[in-house]
Amino acid sequence: MTDFAGYAQACRQARPKAGPDLEIDDEQLAEWTRLLAHRAGLFIAPARRSFLVSGIRARMRESNCPNAREYYERLLNSRSDTDEWSLLVDRLTVHETCFFRHSSSLRLVSEQLLPEALERGTGFSAWSVGCASGEEAYSLAMLVAECAAGSPNGLDWRITGMDISKPSLQQAREGKYLLRRLRDIPQAFQDSYCRKVSGSHFRVTDPLRDRVQFSELDLRDLSAVETPSADLVYCQNLLIYYERQRRIEIVDQLANCLRTGGVLVLGPGELLDWNNPNMEKVRFPDTLAYRRTN
Repeated sequence: MTDFAGYAQACRQARPKAGPDLEIDDEQLAEWTRLLAHRAGLFIAPARRSFLVSGIRARMRESNCPNAREYYERLLNSRSDTDEWSLLVDRLTVHETCFFRHSSSLRLVSEQLLPEALERGTGFSAWSVGCASGEEAYSLAMLVAECAAGSPNGLDWRITGMDISKPSLQQAREGKYLLRRLRDIPQAFQDSYCRKVSGSHFRVTDPLRDRVQFSELDLRDLSAVETPSADLVYCQNLLIYYERQRRIEIVDQLANCLRTGGVLVLGPGELLDWNNPNMEKVRFPDTLAYRRTN
């Protein structure tokens, strides 16, 4: 559990010795950290003090709020202001992603999980949790579409991308990206699933986009999932924003969303020595994954 009582002191130690007036004092930062942890589950380490302050100040300017205390009270007392919460969290999380990131994890999907799905013949449902602007979800979709196209019986499948950031989700739904992002996509997939729409952008093809849906996710809502249905929960580079105990809680909840035999894929090194009685580790090179056993 975070020691919020000592957070202000840690911030003072991490504060730059020189620089402009940050306008938010150490006690206020401790309050913000407590609020973000309670309301959104995020923890910003004291060493990232300047990052936290710059994100808060950016949203203050964009929402025409000139006073830090007023802005804090607004978010503290107005639970209905979900749009502002989403925009602030969007500022405080880095949505750095790319197509076909971490090839080893994707090889697990294409070489093991999809052939298993074809053998079962029951379809394939995958979640991309913390999908940012959609590259990860579309990468999975390309893999599944290619597998289904090569099977005599096809495969009924769907991908769901989830994120808390509304601006990122909007871009994901559009499926439009800078041309330089094509370099991360294998040529065969470029030919089949990408179309140039301008001198600077391409778009994921409509048939593929139609098989991928995106929804806003508050991780606290995971506990309400009553019917485990996912064959794959793919969650990489999301847990880095949480302390270890919260990481364990999140991963336990993600595991509960899997059907028996479903697989949870995490980023290597994001959560070590995790144990869950319903999960067993999947042995695959340079990949951190677990299969639900019951």
